[in-house]
Amino acid sequence: MAANLEKLVEELSTLSVLEAADLVKALEAKWGVSAAAPVAAAAAAGPAAAAEPVEEKTEFDVVIKDAGPKKIETIKVIRQLTSLGLGEAKTMAETAGGKVLAGVGKEAAMEAKKKLEEAGAVIEIA
Repeated sequence: MAANLEKLVEELSTLSVLEAADLVKALEAKWGVSAAAPVAAAAAAGPAAAAEPVEEKTEFDVVIKDAGPKKIETIKVIRQLTSLGLGEAKTMAETAGGKVLAGVGKEAAMEAKKKLEEAGAVIEIA
């Protein structure tokens, strides 16, 4: 059994950040759970956590400011980055301040920003 777990860990280690994020979404949907719940519980640890020094921000939101002149390309990229349908992605592209991705790592946020900007969108990392 331990050998199987080690093999699984090795296979998961080869995933890119976006592939890992997609895996998390798929497992959340399949099992009906949220991977964010333990993080929220840890964040509410109490006053002892507040006394620690401020750490560098590790979670970022990718916010769309403007879809740009090539809105169709922007919608396609939004659909690649999220599991949204065509109508929802179109609405997000047309809504300034809409969060394309929320609470992702810096690398994933920068990669998403790059792809969206290549499609012509104006993006902000918050």
